[in-house]
Amino acid sequence: MWQTLWRSLILRLVGVSLLLLLVVQLAGFAVVRASIERNARGQIARQLDVDENVWRRLLEQNAERLRQGSALLAADYGFRSAVHSGEEETIQSVLENHGERIGAAVTALLGTDMALRAISAPVPAQALVPTLALLAPQLASSPQGSQVAVVEGVPYQFVMVPMRAPVVIGWVLMGFPLGQPLADEMRQLLSVNVALVVQGTQGPAAVHVSTLPAPLHGPVLAMGADGGELASADGLLLARSSPLPSLNGQVHAVLLRSVDAVVAPYRQLQVLLSIITAGGLLLFALGSGVMAQRVISPLRSLMRATQRLSRGEYDTPMEHTGRRDEIGQLSRSFDRMRLDIGAQQREIKHLAYWDRLTGLPNRERFRDAVVQAMAQSPGEVRPLCVLTLDLDRFKHVNDVMGYAFGDRLLQAVAGRLQALVTLPGDMVARLGGNEFAVLLQGAGAAAAHTVAQQILASFEAPLALEEQTVDLSAGIGIACWPADAEDADTLLSRSEIAMYAAKRKLSGAVRYDASIDSSSAQTLSLLTELRHAVEHNELRLYLQPKVPLHGQSGWAAEALVRWQHPQRGLVPPMEFIPFAEQTGFVRQLTLWMFEEVAHFLALLPATAGALRVSVNLSTRDLLDPELSQRLGDILARHGVAASAFCLEITESAIMDDPQRAEAMLNRLSEQGFKLSIDDFGTGYSSLAYLKRLPVDELKIDKSFVMGMEAGEDDAMIVRSTIDLAHNLGLTVVAEGVETAAILERLRALACDEAQGYHISRPVPAQEFLAWQQRQG
Repeated sequence: MWQTLWRSLILRLVGVSLLLLLVVQLAGFAVVRASIERNARGQIARQLDVDENVWRRLLEQNAERLRQGSALLAADYGFRSAVHSGEEETIQSVLENHGERIGAAVTALLGTDMALRAISAPVPAQALVPTLALLAPQLASSPQGSQVAVVEGVPYQFVMVPMRAPVVIGWVLMGFPLGQPLADEMRQLLSVNVALVVQGTQGPAAVHVSTLPAPLHGPVLAMGADGGELASADGLLLARSSPLPSLNGQVHAVLLRSVDAVVAPYRQLQVLLSIITAGGLLLFALGSGVMAQRVISPLRSLMRATQRLSRGEYDTPMEHTGRRDEIGQLSRSFDRMRLDIGAQQREIKHLAYWDRLTGLPNRERFRDAVVQAMAQSPGEVRPLCVLTLDLDRFKHVNDVMGYAFGDRLLQAVAGRLQALVTLPGDMVARLGGNEFAVLLQGAGAAAAHTVAQQILASFEAPLALEEQTVDLSAGIGIACWPADAEDADTLLSRSEIAMYAAKRKLSGAVRYDASIDSSSAQTLSLLTELRHAVEHNELRLYLQPKVPLHGQSGWAAEALVRWQHPQRGLVPPMEFIPFAEQTGFVRQLTLWMFEEVAHFLALLPATAGALRVSVNLSTRDLLDPELSQRLGDILARHGVAASAFCLEITESAIMDDPQRAEAMLNRLSEQGFKLSIDDFGTGYSSLAYLKRLPVDELKIDKSFVMGMEAGEDDAMIVRSTIDLAHNLGLTVVAEGVETAAILERLRALACDEAQGYHISRPVPAQEFLAWQQRQG
């Protein structure tokens, strides 16, 4: 009886223990399976991110190959000669041969008016003409870009480059069909399935190319543009839709990866775990305690590890990796998976936080460093400063020397900055393009200004790269915490605002001040008051006479604006003109002044004689594509001739965008306006631009004119400028004439006109007529 009872109790104990063990094992299996499923989906999502980037990179490489082929064709001397002479057969032959050689399906030559001159394409030219009419303006505005367009249901990738001799004489356009080879290349590179869905302007959507079996094309179309899941004979597929901006339709690249392919290795591990569990159940009757410790404990460890992995914790090593049994193999497999995933995450974080070109931290990493520096000492405020630096004329270096040279220049600049910023906790970062930033911890405004001056001084030494010497200069903005901002984002933004102010003023380094910030509370009220001043007739037109020095006929004056504020009285121009230029409101001021001058000229009595009035144009005015039309409307409204105006433009306004400025100046000159270069000698313009621009007059900056009495250097500059202008057929106006001696000196140097306080201060428009009468 006792023996039977003992045996029954053993069976019950073993049975209950086995049942409990089985329940634990099943729970472990469930957790592992769920964790693997989550990890697999997360891994596929990350892989699809990489796949999408690679897909776009392949398209960029195709576009770059087409662009290089187009540039090669555009640079071919024989082809340019054929285009210049209009040899249509030669042009057609070259287009066909060159397109076949580089694998371009569409090769076309467009004229400077974007009209089609010749084309080689697998489809009729009539089918391409509407598409080219849409493509050409877009590609001409961005020669370094590409555009996808659907032509008769087939997606093509187009690029276009200008043909210069040396001016633009035409455009070479090439197109490459997005076909099966591109999808096969993605399949070979990353083992990802690709389906290209095309929706034309007419007809239903269709799968153009695909690495999937034909029966899956219908479900791919049914998924739509949002992606999702797709069941196939090989298991579940996760899909990601990547739209391509296109013309004449919609193009989506659907990227698909198999969940089962990712989970399969882990399924094998689960099978192995099941075998180990079965062996444990058989041996548990002899030693349930030992087996529980050796089997259940490792499984729980693996379960915790998968949970850590699912939370993104990859630094904790796996336990039981030293065992030589199946549990050890499973642990080592999970540990290898942990190391692989951790390495991938570190690589992703490195790409996310570091600049690959210079090796410096990027904008996001720099912002995190600023945030951490602000939070390091909650009990005490430890100041810090941020310097933002932007290289001058870097776009010109890229245009002249090429982007590879520009990249090496950026690397050299990064090296110089790192050599200057060496204190622990300080950081140099590249924010993007030619913009850098420096974090100075524990530094005040004075120390930051010292570092900025050291940087500017280091740039005074020319940089030698590839037997080329480059002179460096930059604008530096300084913002300090907590004085200039309360948080990291505001601090970075205000440092950039100060940097832009430094570049405008050409002053090297500028610290942030609310007066230079168009978004600050102090300037918001000023903008509102300026609008009110224009709408309620608070602005006043003043004229400063310009007198001829050699008996020329006619009168001239420069138009100036004054603000008669109802509370503050007469506001000086320097208190609101720079702000208006920064915010863009200067365009409204320019139109107001032009309107007032035109109204004044229209009401002049015949006895006043001919009067020419100079009006200043800012950079924003000059780059306004509708400026000539607006001025023409004002002239027509008041019945005043354009020849009664002289438009004064500073050198810096022209050099901000020389091509657009030159085009606008040509239009204004054709309208009949006289054009003058204001403050000549203080900017960066070259004689080449001066010779090309349709200007009639040079205005010598007053700093040189007023300095004629103090030294011969300024007098020599004034004399040389007058001789240069006269040799180019231009008249010369000298401003800043403060004394009779300067006036007589200018007359002796053959200067044409003079302007300054010695002659007359700016006076209201009506008082100008009285001054004119007093002069006889």
